[in-house]
Amino acid sequence: MRTIWQSLLFAAGLAASIGHASASETRARQILDRFEHANQWRDHVLVAAHRAGSMQAGKTLYPENSIAAVEGSIAMGAEIVEVDIRRSKDGEFVVMHDSWLDRTTNCKGEAANYTVAELKRCRLVIEGTGAVTNETVSTLREMLTVTRDKILINLDNKLDVQALPGMIAVARDLGMADQVIVKENLWNQQRIDSVKTALARTGGGFQFMPIIADDAVHDAAFAEQVGKAFSPGAIELINWRAGAETLTETGGPLFSTRMRAVSVRGGWHIWANTYAIVNKPGGFLSGGRGDELAVQASLPAETYGFWAERGATIIQTDEPKAAIGWLAANGFRVPYADDARPAEPANTASIN
Repeated sequence: MRTIWQSLLFAAGLAASIGHASASETRARQILDRFEHANQWRDHVLVAAHRAGSMQAGKTLYPENSIAAVEGSIAMGAEIVEVDIRRSKDGEFVVMHDSWLDRTTNCKGEAANYTVAELKRCRLVIEGTGAVTNETVSTLREMLTVTRDKILINLDNKLDVQALPGMIAVARDLGMADQVIVKENLWNQQRIDSVKTALARTGGGFQFMPIIADDAVHDAAFAEQVGKAFSPGAIELINWRAGAETLTETGGPLFSTRMRAVSVRGGWHIWANTYAIVNKPGGFLSGGRGDELAVQASLPAETYGFWAERGATIIQTDEPKAAIGWLAANGFRVPYADDARPAEPANTASIN
């Protein structure tokens, strides 16, 4: 199937080939090249670490959304880290998933009721064990500084769309707007128009990634409409899994042959999610084919391989080490110019 997919690309007429980045370029610049030129890098699956990549082999190693987790993801070779953004009482953007502090820190109450100085007195905890660490709540500025020149950073906006210009302004002030990916859910023309209006105030120079879910969108025509409206580097596609539904056999209506053709014509990556959602069925965002199947059931080919074969060239995961290892060992990764590390051993079990 991989050969068929590559043939489709050539038949669609790719743009002039670009060479591999030189070792003198920063790692982030090399990653950005692959993100911005999807059609030239269909043979490479980028890996995005969810909530900065706090897990390994089913165990939480770092507090989520922590600088330690980001540094760990950078070290293992992830190309994108996803972090969540909220606002403190004194108006500064902070890195925090929940609106409250109780689950992820040793403090209590709403994050928006704390100033940055007060949040700095909180300590992040390891989910599951509750172990208190020395990691503190980070500001967006601090988190961006850690990622400079090393990795792309996907800002998951937990505020309203009107907050996006302020987030981009922080990145631009650091000279890092081009390393930032922001995203919003889209489901109809009205939503497209409202997001375009908000983005028009940002001044450009960053990556915008639309999110489309198959509970509201059922074919590739809307993705084509979105692609023309935003010219994105990637579109995040979600295959919802409800209750006791069996594993998806096709990837659902959004992971179709036509969607892959549309992505080629539009020059954007298909982004798939395999990370878990607390208190939801395994693979809730991926038709059951999530990290649980890859790691706990030792069937990475039925997760990472399945989505790669259906056109995904970015996979967001809680298990970046496992994903990178399996993808590299099975021909879905192309080494970077400065990548001296050998591919790590991976479980290559598969269902035949």
